[in-house]
Amino acid sequence: MTGDFQASDFRSLLKAFLRVGLLSFGGPAGQIALMHRELVEERRWIGEEDYLHALNFCHLLPGPEAQQLATWIGWRLHGLRGGLAAGLLFVIPGALVILVLSALYAVAAQLDWFEALFLGVKAAVLAIVAQALIRIAGRALNTGFKKALALAAFVALFLFDLPFPLIVLGAGALGMAVAATRPGWLALVPASGPGENGPRPWRASLVAVLVWGGVWALPLLVVLATLGPGHVLWDIGLFFSQLAVVTFGGAYAVLAYMAQEAVQGYGWLVPGEMADGLGLAETTPGPLIMVTQFVGYLAAFRAPEPFTPFVAGLIGAGLTTWVTFAPCFLWIFAFAPWIDRMAHATRLKGGLAALTAAVVGVIANLTVWFALHVLFAQVSQAWFGPVRLYMPEWASLDWRAAVLAAVACLLVFGARWSVVRVLGVAAIGGLVFGAIG
Repeated sequence: MTGDFQASDFRSLLKAFLRVGLLSFGGPAGQIALMHRELVEERRWIGEEDYLHALNFCHLLPGPEAQQLATWIGWRLHGLRGGLAAGLLFVIPGALVILVLSALYAVAAQLDWFEALFLGVKAAVLAIVAQALIRIAGRALNTGFKKALALAAFVALFLFDLPFPLIVLGAGALGMAVAATRPGWLALVPASGPGENGPRPWRASLVAVLVWGGVWALPLLVVLATLGPGHVLWDIGLFFSQLAVVTFGGAYAVLAYMAQEAVQGYGWLVPGEMADGLGLAETTPGPLIMVTQFVGYLAAFRAPEPFTPFVAGLIGAGLTTWVTFAPCFLWIFAFAPWIDRMAHATRLKGGLAALTAAVVGVIANLTVWFALHVLFAQVSQAWFGPVRLYMPEWASLDWRAAVLAAVACLLVFGARWSVVRVLGVAAIGGLVFGAIG
């Protein structure tokens, strides 16, 4: 590390990260670029090398890398309180906005104009996810082995319906093994500079794991003690806690798995609603993984006893946000002291590289899943031995969604419009189609 940090008082840090939290649109790429401009170029609180080194470290962790990068910068500048302030300010503005939008969605989803509006939103989301797939594939699949991993992940999910956590863990384990024998297959570059010597911060990491593990588990224990394991809030807390451990590759990577469980496993949502939730998350500041809050709100809103639907939705959203982001603070505060050593962990980097390649296949699965459920009103499944095929009912093709998706693709790939502009145009198009029947 260069140690190239400039002095910053705590009040200035609060102002800077509140600004970042309010303006962090555009997914992780836009958020990381915004923090670079604000903290590296303008305020010069952190050096370029340190920023990139920390970003690579955050890619090793499950969860939203931009939020974790913000937490790490706050921790490096002002210790524990700096990390808490930076991480929370990155999340809270977007969380409040999507909470309001989720509450509105829950009560207005059956209205004709609202349904027409989200017809356009879903069509735009299809184009946005396709764009994310192409961008990530272009960066991640730079060797033949990585391309084979991506294809294998897609086939395993789309045709064989293997569990998402198995794909993630399997790819990581395979990458660690390959890194030890064939690092060129993963395009690994040996680390340079110091990092192997010096004291090992075992005690600080252990304390962080115990403290933040307790913070993570606290609301789950309260739900278990007061409502029991049969309540929807227990299912919400447990499911999103598990998701937090395997959320590598960002929100797009886990959306198909989350949608499958929320729709088919728990019955919390219907297929098109997951695309609606992603559309809301795309238009709000903060991490895209905030779409989990939308799912948690609707799940609790629709099974509210013993609360009112609104109160249950608030609790569900709050619980989901808690168990999604508490682990992020655990990873940073436990592993940040090891950042220099991790840069030299070849096998760990190999596992991450393989996992990133597999995530491309995961996002391809999500893209096809979204396309089927946005364009067709009826999609069934047929099993041929171990192979699962989706069977759309061609008579149920929604020509309005197809037209809007085509327009959104032209705007995204041809005109290169921003996400917010594309969503706005598609939403207006949905309202127009709804008005003319």
